[in-house]
Amino acid sequence: MTAELINLVSFINLEADMLDFHEYDQWLDLWDEDGYYIVPIDGTTEDYANTLNFAYDDAAMRRLRVQRLVSGEAVSTETTAKTIRNPSRFRVLSTEGDVTTIRCAQIINENRHGNLRYYPADVTYKLRRDGDSYRILEKVIRLQNADNHLASIGYIL
Repeated sequence: MTAELINLVSFINLEADMLDFHEYDQWLDLWDEDGYYIVPIDGTTEDYANTLNFAYDDAAMRRLRVQRLVSGEAVSTETTAKTIRNPSRFRVLSTEGDVTTIRCAQIINENRHGNLRYYPADVTYKLRRDGDSYRILEKVIRLQNADNHLASIGYIL
């Protein structure tokens, strides 16, 4: 494993840890101002702007999403789920200049009201090198069960 891949994997694990521990302000700081957080319904689409998505968030929408989560105003956050994210199976797809596209598997384990659910997904990141770290240009979460009924998810995937 190269040093660069270790750095990329460490960054993705850092993001997962921040989300599991509700460190949303720090999570927002990981993003490039022009970045997009995307959770498509159609697992094969690449045209996110012209298809229906669970989320298609630019910087303003990410901030609003975090604000709803921390305010307690969203119904789905009344009893916030505890989550454990397990990113794995990392593969660099391309590197162009200072932007690397990397894909991984992720299983989110959720415990809410004593009910354990899991959400497997393929996640693709476009990360731009920023000094010793990265900024997220794009994060696409392709849930395996996106075309089926999803329980109320009151957190960031």
